[in-house]
Amino acid sequence: MPRWFERKFEFPFPLELLPNLRARLRGAPARLEELLRGCPHSLLVSKVQEKWSAQEHAGHLLDLEPLWLARVGDYVAVSGQLTETDLTNRKTGQANHNARPLDQILGEFRAARATLLNRVEGLDASLFERAIPHPRLKTPMRLADHLYFVAEHDDHHLARMWDLTNPSPDSLLPLCGPQ
Repeated sequence: MPRWFERKFEFPFPLELLPNLRARLRGAPARLEELLRGCPHSLLVSKVQEKWSAQEHAGHLLDLEPLWLARVGDYVAVSGQLTETDLTNRKTGQANHNARPLDQILGEFRAARATLLNRVEGLDASLFERAIPHPRLKTPMRLADHLYFVAEHDDHHLARMWDLTNPSPDSLLPLCGPQ
């Protein structure tokens, strides 16, 4: 699986598919909960090669919700560039998500994602076409593209959590998550 920062993006996302994208974003908390609930705590917090555990990946999704919301604000304010992120992921590194109850992370992610979606739902349709340069990708992104980027980020980390919580590809049934 390629590292997130190594991915290249093209944004041919047609605006007619915004309802599909909103449904994908709205479903991320349920997909996360389905994937992680029922997993043994030891598996959730286990690190492979000193990389993030499944629970830390879940916490990272939560950690980035304020960034996604700030970037929606950038479109409303017609900013010259989207809000930058900390490319070192210091917030996730310092959060000690493995010491937190999983239910707390899941509940906070669900609430934060609802806040993002409520903000997006109230916007004028013309804002979804507005393009602002992304600071790392150095390419203009429409608000629709930004939301696609968020959904892709969700899926990237959900896939990594799946790999961490279901390490045996030969098993007919996953260790946790959907049965």
